[in-house]
Amino acid sequence: MGGGEDYLLRSTIMEDQMRTKLPYAEIAETLKTTLDLRGSPVAVKLAKSPEGIPEGVKPIEETVRHCQMVSKARLEGAIFYATTDKHVCMGGGWALGLKELTRSLRTGEFYYKLGKFESWAACMRTIRQVPHVPELETYATVYAPLEKTPFDPHVVVIVASPRAMLKLAQTTLYRLGGRIESTMAGIQSVCADATALPYLSGNVNYSLGCDGSRRFSGIEDDELVMGIPAEILPEFARALPVVTAAPGSVK
Repeated sequence: MGGGEDYLLRSTIMEDQMRTKLPYAEIAETLKTTLDLRGSPVAVKLAKSPEGIPEGVKPIEETVRHCQMVSKARLEGAIFYATTDKHVCMGGGWALGLKELTRSLRTGEFYYKLGKFESWAACMRTIRQVPHVPELETYATVYAPLEKTPFDPHVVVIVASPRAMLKLAQTTLYRLGGRIESTMAGIQSVCADATALPYLSGNVNYSLGCDGSRRFSGIEDDELVMGIPAEILPEFARALPVVTAAPGSVK
């Protein structure tokens, strides 16, 4: 193999690694203790090829939804990866770049049959605006509790109480101020809102959850969902204790 091919191979293998080594265990501890989280923040990686699967990480055995996989890492401490055949939710698999959009989703038929919208057209308009990774760009999704992650995640998903989300929102604005503009539709919350959008945009996104994630993944009535691009985790970890300890902060 020539020098150019060697370089390209190394580039493929290193494609999802960050240049800066982050203290994930320390950041996770800050998030968990400061926010009193139930479970762990979840590291999520969208691997583009088999080479993107971290060494020693095993595939998930069951076929479930992305939101259930996040819950498995969050509440059980599991570390694993899932290829497209292990993602049972077509909408979630599409949002994450694992699957092609089905005709029933594209036309609006699927959500219309669930009774979520007045018309197929309303469903279609919604689907067209759902954040999604380009179809078939992702080979597998990889999951771990943030404190134990053996890989650099693209996004960290947090499920927390409204009070904790308030502190995270204030942390989002701590350095530069401004306003938070989150986007959601009450569907595809953990997959599109909390994973695909932060991955694609580089911005934090907050979501109310969806019927599927609340029904299947154990998100409680008093919990919300958000996703953080991994690159800004250190900034979050530095600002969060300051925000929560502020004199006017709700304890």
